[in-house]
Amino acid sequence: MKVALIPFQKNLVIRMDNIRFVLIVTFAMLVFMLQQAWQQDYGPKPEVAAIADPVAAGAKEDLPVATGAAAQTETAEQNTSAVPLATASSANVITVKTDVLALQIDLQGGTIQNLDLLTYSVEKSNTVVDKLRTLVGLSVAEKDTAPVRLFNSSQEKLFVAQSGLIADSGFATAPTHHTVFKNEKTSYDLKPGEESLTVPLTWTDSSGLTITKSFTFKRGSYDITLEQKVKNNSDKPWSGRQYSQLLRAPDTSSNGGGMLTGGMRAYAGGVIYTEKDKYQKISYDDMVDENLDVATKGGWTALIQHYFASAWIPPADQENHFYTKALNDGRYVIGTYSAPVTVNANSDAQFVAQLFAGPKIQPMMEKIAPGLELTVDYSFLTFIGKPIYWLLNQIHDAAGNWGVAIIGVTLCIKLLFFPLSQSSYKSMAKMRKIQPRLKELQERFADDRPRFNTEMMALYKKEKVNPLGGCLPILVQIPVFMCLYWVLSETVEFRQAPFMLWIQDLSIQDPFYVLPVIMGITMKIQQSLNPAPIDPIQAKVMKMFPIVFTIFFLFFPAGLVLYWVVNNTLSIIQQSYITKQINKTA
Repeated sequence: MKVALIPFQKNLVIRMDNIRFVLIVTFAMLVFMLQQAWQQDYGPKPEVAAIADPVAAGAKEDLPVATGAAAQTETAEQNTSAVPLATASSANVITVKTDVLALQIDLQGGTIQNLDLLTYSVEKSNTVVDKLRTLVGLSVAEKDTAPVRLFNSSQEKLFVAQSGLIADSGFATAPTHHTVFKNEKTSYDLKPGEESLTVPLTWTDSSGLTITKSFTFKRGSYDITLEQKVKNNSDKPWSGRQYSQLLRAPDTSSNGGGMLTGGMRAYAGGVIYTEKDKYQKISYDDMVDENLDVATKGGWTALIQHYFASAWIPPADQENHFYTKALNDGRYVIGTYSAPVTVNANSDAQFVAQLFAGPKIQPMMEKIAPGLELTVDYSFLTFIGKPIYWLLNQIHDAAGNWGVAIIGVTLCIKLLFFPLSQSSYKSMAKMRKIQPRLKELQERFADDRPRFNTEMMALYKKEKVNPLGGCLPILVQIPVFMCLYWVLSETVEFRQAPFMLWIQDLSIQDPFYVLPVIMGITMKIQQSLNPAPIDPIQAKVMKMFPIVFTIFFLFFPAGLVLYWVVNNTLSIIQQSYITKQINKTA
């Protein structure tokens, strides 16, 4: 049995010298990929090419094709064949303003467009940083403090929320998103003291069919309720379905909504949630390859992007049909239509749906629809990211500062892995203690590598040293580091969140690069507490890592660098204490 283990021991000895080095190199490559992806998010964006005004093909293409609805779509095409396929904004729009939203409702179809998120600005005006830059003689760049525009009617950035009705074959027509509605007012404001605001649109057919399309807005909410009331004043029954869809032009500034360098960019594109398969991504390429055709009870369809989401949510207790389309002019549609409803003569019925258009705040989204919070995409590490986000939220609720929350989470992570870190640091302290003896063995058996490996293994065994123990802190930190990258990248609460002094936005890089430099210093101090590799080439390369990591971290979000500084500082304190204890027993 002992003889059988000798080759394995020799191989282990040969490899263990390189494992820690390989892990650190791998980690450095990971940091480099993350840094590139972050630059793609926050670096200069290429100009978006203008999209030609899409006229001519008729209106049928951007309408859902439901079973038995052929007559309706044919009629819609006849009535609107001169109308552009998407929605060039008509002259008649209604402006709506609440405490958190400002938007337009186009009377052509009741389409929601030009929706601004009033509490979220494109860029943050940072007076603290501006004053500091002025003091040191640096220029101050102008900030775009306009609200973030989620829906947009311009052809270059076209993104709108459409809805309408489709009459089943053989029944009277119904208004689609190409039909012109009527309304008495041109503007609506949610006044102080009011909790909700309703905007009604009406359409009447010569057959006696009247449709009242109402949008209800609530104070402090990004959830908009759509109600379409069908009043059948004719002497014949009417049967039809409700549809609601999102239409968007290609996002050329982010590779069409796909993944970027290293696959580390947050997903942007279509998603659906069904009763059977739960959360599924439907990329723009998927829409080109094949039209989605899924029936489910409840669920929702959405288009998501960095920090923000838009979703149509039909009633959870009804059968819904999800669909996608890639239109001829390079725009994309994702939506849902209901099962048919029959409205008898001289009676009425009502269709209902919800539109969410706002920031991806998970606790808020959880209350709106099951699974909607999953639009906050933590990639394949969601099972770790969600607990980290929950813990950050709990600490923030107590402290009121997201920077303090990051420090608190770092402390919790260190406490969680304290036994593992303690064991690793003890092993590294012992390795450092026997380093002179290892060098002596290396010099003595410089020409006899097998003998050196045997003697080194015997020394490790005698001193009860685990040469692989020092790798564990790195292995533990890799998934945590990646999760924090995703949490900081995807969690809208960190967007423009201040910490203290010059750090007024944790989601972007330190404007004066102070934190990255501190991180590099702490990394160098921590490195001095570890035993240097026996291989002189590896030792030289390892000395360069604090400099290399500092350069990488210059462009990382301040929140992530803050985590690393705190983590390194706690590790230095812990490792210094353990090393002193080991040396005392010498």
